Amino acid sequence: MLLKSKNALVLKKGNETLMIEAWGKDSLRVRSTLNPVFIDRDWGLTEKINHGIAKITMKTDGAVIENGKISAKISNNGVISFFKDGKRVLHEYFHSYDPEATKRSCCTKVIAREYKGIVGGDYKLTVRFESNDEEKIFGMGQYPVPYLDLKGCSLELAQRNSQVSIPFAVSSLGYGFLWNNPAVGTVNFAKNITEWKAECTKEMDYWITAGDTPKQIIKNYTEATGRAPVMPKEYLGFWQCKLRYRTQEEVLSIARKYKEIGIHLDVIVIDFFHWPRQGDWCFDKEYWPDPKAMCKELHEMGTKVMVSIWPSVDKKCSHYYEMLDKGYLVRTEMGSNQTYDFNGDCLTFDATNPEAREYLWQICKKNYADFGIDMFWLDNAEPDYNVYDFGNYRYQLGPALSCSNIYPKMYSQAFYDGMMKDGRRNFVNLERAGWVGSQKYSQVMWNGDVQSSWECLSDSVTEGLNIGLAGIPWWTTDIGGFMYGNPCDPGFVELLERWFEFAVFTPILRLHGDRDPHDIPPLDKDPERGYGGGYLYTGRPNEIWSYGQEAQGIMTEQIKLRESLKPYLEKCMKEASLDGSPLMRTMFYEFPDDPKAWELKDQYMFGSEYLVAPVLKAGITEREVYLPQGKWQNIHTNEVIEGGCVIKAMCPRNQIPVFKRQ
Repeated sequence: MLLKSKNALVLKKGNETLMIEAWGKDSLRVRSTLNPVFIDRDWGLTEKINHGIAKITMKTDGAVIENGKISAKISNNGVISFFKDGKRVLHEYFHSYDPEATKRSCCTKVIAREYKGIVGGDYKLTVRFESNDEEKIFGMGQYPVPYLDLKGCSLELAQRNSQVSIPFAVSSLGYGFLWNNPAVGTVNFAKNITEWKAECTKEMDYWITAGDTPKQIIKNYTEATGRAPVMPKEYLGFWQCKLRYRTQEEVLSIARKYKEIGIHLDVIVIDFFHWPRQGDWCFDKEYWPDPKAMCKELHEMGTKVMVSIWPSVDKKCSHYYEMLDKGYLVRTEMGSNQTYDFNGDCLTFDATNPEAREYLWQICKKNYADFGIDMFWLDNAEPDYNVYDFGNYRYQLGPALSCSNIYPKMYSQAFYDGMMKDGRRNFVNLERAGWVGSQKYSQVMWNGDVQSSWECLSDSVTEGLNIGLAGIPWWTTDIGGFMYGNPCDPGFVELLERWFEFAVFTPILRLHGDRDPHDIPPLDKDPERGYGGGYLYTGRPNEIWSYGQEAQGIMTEQIKLRESLKPYLEKCMKEASLDGSPLMRTMFYEFPDDPKAWELKDQYMFGSEYLVAPVLKAGITEREVYLPQGKWQNIHTNEVIEGGCVIKAMCPRNQIPVFKRQ
């Protein structure tokens, strides 16, 4: 039975209630449930927006609901087709007994919305759509794959170190699709079918929007899910980090040397195990005797201070029993209650619990913010587990299978809410994961603990572009990769230089990594103690002078280039806050009418003005670059070139090809 209901179209058939309603400009929200009523959760669709007025037309063969450019037709049997400006762009896969739905065999009895009951619980859900051979698919967050176009990919909908699941896809057919469900699952953008799966859920929930350009699609999406604030200019320069500065004096000596050689540090970062134990969330006093004085000196240099925070809670730390008693920790369904075992026997703070979020912030305020710490690096934010066995974990919000993907967003919210309540405004935090809408919590994301390899550098380009299309404009990468880089290896130094040159044209320029070999002895006089800020290993030095004079000279010039771009970066950050546009943009974002722009994955636009072509292989001194129609100025030679062609651009060791749009 098809019914009109306020601004929505409702189908009741068997035990299912299906609702399609106007939800923002040129957008529809689609929900389905087998329960008596829908759950009252908007998940990623959090913003108060004008939903538009739906036009609903009842027909003998079904009904149509329209909201601007997008419309949906539903047959009497409940099969949905979506149209942009009257042209069909998405159609449910329904190969069962409905001649209106398919011209192919109906005998397979495959339906579009399939609920499978979980004994004693909710449902495993599969939603199917017809595939389109002409379609390209982008976005979805950040996956360590070498593809920009994700058509043909199978993607896990789950958070892992270096994998960020943000289930929003941008289609070349002119629509965007949000799987508005934080459940663990998969999406298959296969050649023969598109399938979205949730391992444990109460209902189906997705949102679809239409736009004439990718920019309009992202604008609609971020209007519904939230936008980043304007990033303050004091964070747009150079960030220095390594695994790991072990003492207060080490941090100060690095900052002093940068000042001595005339390089301004916007941010210096204090990495993990500066604490006595995980879950203490404080400095180890033996090695950090006066953090307030440290912050004061760094602030006098104009440098912000960031400190690493982990959600892991060691059973021997000072807060474990209180947090256990108050229900602030993630639970296990069976076996030991341990969830994490890196250098400790740990459980995990439950970010889905509002009281736990407030508890964590109050500790971090007292032990960090009140000393002058400006920023928080929310590491291991997926959260990291011993084993990503999501079926064995439970949050206050529900089983991890039903909601785990939203965890990093709520982890970020703990610090955003606390800092805003504390009267802070112009702050930026860093996090290793995120979900739909994380951008509104002043969050920079990065691509995790990637290896020091040319393959990972190349993947970083596509990751930065796709996460931008998923609504995250603030993104960065560990320059040189995080693991296995040796400063004494000339091959690694070349990789580091090329990575640095690429990172100049990313939202945040951040030098970080764990450099080999681990041959620096621990500080702790009693390493058998097995905890505290002095016992753990550290990597080799990772400052720009750590790689020889030639490399230092190259990186120094690149930092100067970055400084010269700051006024432009400010402009781009304002644009990101205004309409959701990422700073790293696919070529088709700026040139949607150019077919070749939809094929390119190894070059991109930085804002609307700069075309960037990173060097992604060793030993390269020239590479091909496609210049779209128009005039382009080589920023290194000032030569102006007429576009609409592929050129060979020189890329000596100290620069990558960059062209400014005229």
